[in-house]
Amino acid sequence: MTTAPAFSDESPAPDRSTPQPLPLTPAPPEPDGLTPKQRTGMIVGGIAAVLILVLLILAAVFLVQNPTLAASVRDVFIILMALMMVFIGVALAVLAVQVALLTNLLRNELKPILEATQETVRTVRGTAVFLSENVAEPVIKLNAYVAGLSKIVDTFNQLGGIFRR
Repeated sequence: MTTAPAFSDESPAPDRSTPQPLPLTPAPPEPDGLTPKQRTGMIVGGIAAVLILVLLILAAVFLVQNPTLAASVRDVFIILMALMMVFIGVALAVLAVQVALLTNLLRNELKPILEATQETVRTVRGTAVFLSENVAEPVIKLNAYVAGLSKIVDTFNQLGGIFRR
């Protein structure tokens, strides 16, 4: 009668089939995502934004103290806004004409090219089927017959060798 080795309750049996995990290494420090050049650009941009805000506030205070100058500036801005609206209208008209020209190009020039390409693909497909049926299949069948005939000849040669002894 054999007994299995007994292990004490204090130390469990070592399991040699599973590898022990390696000690954890500290993770590399997380970068803040900004290079020094980007950080400098952010600082300069922030200073520029604050400076522009301060200048706008000073200009507003100045215009409040000089109502006649404020009226002139207002009139100039109204004229500039009207000119911008005319510019945007012209840009939209040009955009509409360009879209119409693109549509015409697609309909009258690219569509015939695509149709000719599809016809070419159909012709190539038909040629491949024709070659497969009339050239490749007969050659494959001939190779099969020749291989079978070769095997038969080899078998007869082996049988003939048996009878020659």
